[in-house]
Amino acid sequence: MNTDSSTPYLLLFRNTGPETHEHLTPDERQRLVERWNAWYEGLRAQGKAVDGRPLELESRVVSGAGGSRVVDGPFAEAKEAVGGYVMLRVSGMNEATEIARRHPGLEHGLIIEIRPMAETCHLGVVSGPAA
Repeated sequence: MNTDSSTPYLLLFRNTGPETHEHLTPDERQRLVERWNAWYEGLRAQGKAVDGRPLELESRVVSGAGGSRVVDGPFAEAKEAVGGYVMLRVSGMNEATEIARRHPGLEHGLIIEIRPMAETCHLGVVSGPAA
């Protein structure tokens, strides 16, 4: 169990594909990368960003009893597919929202979904890093 007063939240990035940024000049792309990195590194320096990574476009969906159905993806529209994430440790939804609102990619169509992370699922399955 978490002993500090912070709560884990995920910022899920959508609409991050190459088509979102193809209208930018190389200089504009470089400035966006610099601002994006500064946003993330600032959060890390404050101890608020725990991890963050882009996701590859390739995906696979496993379903059915015993994983009987395996289908290559992605399936969602480009704007809906999760393209990356940042895991935060913050005081609550309001702080996570304020952090998301400062993301420089928003002005270029980035969509950020904010989700608190649960200690257990509705079945009671416990997950997370080992103690």
